[in-house]
Amino acid sequence: MNFDSFKNIPTMYLYFGSVICFVLASSNKDTNVNLYYLLMVIGVLLFVFGLFKRSRKQ
Repeated sequence: MNFDSFKNIPTMYLYFGSVICFVLASSNKDTNVNLYYLLMVIGVLLFVFGLFKRSRKQ
């Protein structure tokens, strides 16, 4: 699979997506636990990917 377009996403968008996932996860915690954990994992992955991308540019 080719992930070149995903690698070109600016770091700020990755952090923003991470925050959105965390907010949606906390709002859905009581109604759907599976969605909560899925959004938490996606949020953490976006945040870590943003950190790695930022550290490679410096």
